[in-house]
Amino acid sequence: MAQVGFIGLGVMGAPMAGHLLRAGHEVTVWNRTASKAEPLVSVGARPAADPAAVAAASDIVMICVSRQEDMLEMVDRLSPGLRGDAIVVDHSTTTPAAALGAARRVPAFIDAPMTGGSMGAQAGTLTLFCGGSLEHFAVVEPVLAAYAKRVVHVGSQAAGQRMKLANQIAVGGALIGLCEALAFAEKAGLDLELTRELLNTGAAGSWAFTHYGPKIVNRDWSPGFSIDNQTKDFVYCQQEASELGMALPGTEVVQGLLTEMQAAGRGAETTAALFEWLLKESAS
Repeated sequence: MAQVGFIGLGVMGAPMAGHLLRAGHEVTVWNRTASKAEPLVSVGARPAADPAAVAAASDIVMICVSRQEDMLEMVDRLSPGLRGDAIVVDHSTTTPAAALGAARRVPAFIDAPMTGGSMGAQAGTLTLFCGGSLEHFAVVEPVLAAYAKRVVHVGSQAAGQRMKLANQIAVGGALIGLCEALAFAEKAGLDLELTRELLNTGAAGSWAFTHYGPKIVNRDWSPGFSIDNQTKDFVYCQQEASELGMALPGTEVVQGLLTEMQAAGRGAETTAALFEWLLKESAS
């Protein structure tokens, strides 16, 4: 079993660290809000005073934070305690440039953003897009399997982040399709649950229909994946697309709608709340 460190114990990181414990690994944890570590400490995790102490106790250090500025800060703060042959694995979503910047600050780095949402983190069924050397990937892959159904090497450093941005572009398209279709059904007087069920069995079916469709039917706007995080990722998508010399017109539409929701104070809600926003807009 590995000695693993985990930095960032939010809605994604806490269940992921829990899976590592249940798999038998020695897990050392740290979170900026210390109280978030307490449930894991109560079942066997070791608390650390700071990120450098996490690194000093670990052969593999995972980072799972919301913003790339936070990720780069964590890399700098853990570096003084890093063991010589340790590998840093970043699960945050960042720009490829930030991933390359982090990789230059530590001897071994894998960018491993994920898809599957909080439900996947809780169930241990995430998909991880891993960028970095094959040698380092081979070391971390069996450990990452504790909370992922697929751990895939997609290329060199920053390739994982590029794959995640492609994923977020697709997620945006699926989100607007789901919310617009169900908003139309609601306005048309159709049974919403029946609509969700029937559409999900045919060509319109998607992960969004399966997992976010029930939240819409139940008017449950708890995340999920929050509007704040999705719009942050869309900014990264647009930045990278600009570097590539291309436009993202569909993403721009969804980004605009979610930004309006943020301005209305709804940024902490699940992205599926876009359904309610579309209904509101159609009534105005």
